[in-house]
Order: sequence, then structure tokens, then C-alpha cells
Amino acid sequence: MGGLRAAEALRKSGYSGPLTVIGEELHAPYNRPPLSKEVLSTVVTHEAVAFPRRAATEDVEWLRGRSATAADLDAHTVTTDDGVKHAWRALVIATGLRARRLTLPGRQDPSMPGRYTIRTLDDAIALREELREGRRLVVLGSGFLGCEVAATARKLGCEVTIVSPSELPIIRPLGLELAAEIQRRHEAHGVQFRMGRSVVDVLGDARFAGVVLDDGERLDADVLVEAIGSECNSEWLAGTGLDTTDGVLADAAMRAVSLDGTVHDDVYVVGDIARFPHLVFDQTPRRIEHWNIPTDTGKRVGAVLAAKLADDGSFIEIAARPFTPMPTFWSVQFEIDLRAYGLPSLADETRLLEGELAGACVLGYYRGGRMIGVVGLGMQAALMPYRQVIAAGGAQ
Repeated sequence: MGGLRAAEALRKSGYSGPLTVIGEELHAPYNRPPLSKEVLSTVVTHEAVAFPRRAATEDVEWLRGRSATAADLDAHTVTTDDGVKHAWRALVIATGLRARRLTLPGRQDPSMPGRYTIRTLDDAIALREELREGRRLVVLGSGFLGCEVAATARKLGCEVTIVSPSELPIIRPLGLELAAEIQRRHEAHGVQFRMGRSVVDVLGDARFAGVVLDDGERLDADVLVEAIGSECNSEWLAGTGLDTTDGVLADAAMRAVSLDGTVHDDVYVVGDIARFPHLVFDQTPRRIEHWNIPTDTGKRVGAVLAAKLADDGSFIEIAARPFTPMPTFWSVQFEIDLRAYGLPSLADETRLLEGELAGACVLGYYRGGRMIGVVGLGMQAALMPYRQVIAAGGAQ
């Protein structure tokens, strides 16, 4: 998605030169969030999530089924897994994330039948085949992804247990009160929880058969979904000198930054892998894994990089323009229709602003008395004024 949006923005911003997009997946770009929500509950196909093709990118060269293995910033090349070196005038890093896998001594074969992640279209297609009525499902992880998969599987008739070391599901971004309400609603639909627990063993030889928890409890199951976070696809940048401490560091113009502080006018970062300052909140560079960030950063890179490549004198002015994307996320779990703006995970105070916690409601999230996030269960129209407050710096 990030690569697609950057390519579209480059064309829209006037760049008409050669443009190549390299991607590991064989599929044309598609929308990932629905894979754990409405799409997973039906027949999973590429057509259901594919982004529309636009005339502006018809002449883009798409190298799908290829992954980058190395980059040389001095020689201006990227090497792919087939050994080919691709020369570039400018490089956009949009390699995103991959699902983190459960690692246990002697049980580190993630390809065991019955063990799944859900990051890609192929992941969702494979998992959907398993979600049949009566199947026993263990979901490892209680973040948004884990809870969405649990809700979908339960609606399909599966028996579902969520296992997580956290105190409550989705507690980090939502806070104690709303997290407890999310768990209550899941339990009302029959989802079971083992919170404060971790997996110490995976059962089964030829196929997954269950897990053993750190308190000795054995959960027999047919399917394990590992929703324990993600890892940055940044290993191919080893030796470049770029700051890959957590993703790839970028400035507010999305230009890549080296460990020594060098800012690269010809290397840019887009999407989940980008760690950049979100100036609405503070100067601290952060990675934000929300659905709008690949689009917003892709558009930003397209405008800045097109000006750089045009060499018409507009680059400095365009790069200096404020970039303040509003982090946005949404989730659907049973009757829960959740939408959020800002960075509620940074809050030190939560306030119920409208409605009731057990029904439709709006919660505000504050840091030092300043609104930095808002979350709504339903009541989507009521969120927009609060979004504007956050964008304006949180002034009340």
C-alpha cells in the first residue's frame, strides 16, 4: 500500500520518469485491515481487497515476487533475491512489517499445519479454510488483530480462547476502562480469556493440537493464530548506515536519516516501517502502525521527491511544509464499531465525554491536560469535533 501510494503521488506531483516498484508478494497491492474483519468472515479473494488500478500508474514497472536483499546508498543500487542489481536515482523504502512468530525451544517450526498468522492475503486465505463451526481456536495475543480474529471466528461458530500476558485486551491503546468493556463484550459472545498467561509449549507433531500455558493449563485446540505483534523488514538495509533501531528513522519530510544524523535527499521512508516525528504531539520520532499512515506518508514522499527530481527550485519549500498526519484506526468486533484518532496510548488520563461505557460512547485521552486522542464506540459523527481539537494542539 505504501509503495502504491508513493508511486501514485509521484505521478500526481508531476514526475513522469521511470518508476519501478519491487514487492515480495505476487499479488497486486491490496488493503490489509479487512483481512481480519469482514473479509475473513466470507470468501477471501484478492478481488475483495485489491486497490483499483489508476491510469496514472499504468506505466509503472511492477516487480512482484521479488524481495530486496541489500542496498548501496553510495552506488545507488538495490539488490533483489535473484541477484539483480537495480540502479536508482532515488529510493523509497516501503518494506513494511512481517508478523512476529512464537518461538519456543524445540517448537520453532511456524509451518506446522494448524499454526497461522494473519498479515498477508495468503495468510487470510489459508486461515479462512480452518474457521469452520466447532473448530477450537487459540488466539495468542489480545491486541486489535487478535480480538478481531477472535470475533470473526466466534461468529463462524468456532470455540475461541484468547491467551495473552496482558492484564486486559487492547489495554495499551485503549486504557483500563475501555479494555475491560471490550473483554466483557467478547465474553458475552462466548470468547474465553486467559489473561496474564503465556504459552510455554505447543502440542502436536504432524499438526498443531494445542498449547500448554505457564500455569500448567493445557488447552486442546485445532488452530493457533499468532497475533503477537510485528517485526520490521529492515534487515536488507544492513551496512547502509541508516538508523534502523526501530524501523527506519526519517525526518518530517520523510527523508531517511543515518545513525550519524545525515539526512538523505535521495532516500525516503513510507508506511509502517517509518519512524518519524508526529509534530501534532511532540518531537519524538515514532512508528505508527495505523491504516492511514502508508497513504499519508506516501503522499508526502510523492510531493517532496517529485520536487527534488524536478530540480526546479521548489524542493526546499515543499520539504519544509508542515506534515501532521492524524493517526487513525478502526476496528469491528461483534457489535463493537470502534474508531479512534490521535495517539491515545500516550495518555495519562481518560475521560468519558459522551454516552455510556456499556453502550455507545466517546472517550477522550489526555496527556498533561491536553487532548491527544479520542475513541468512539459507535457515535462516529460525534468524533469529528474532537479530532479537530487534537489537530489544533489539544486546546480546550
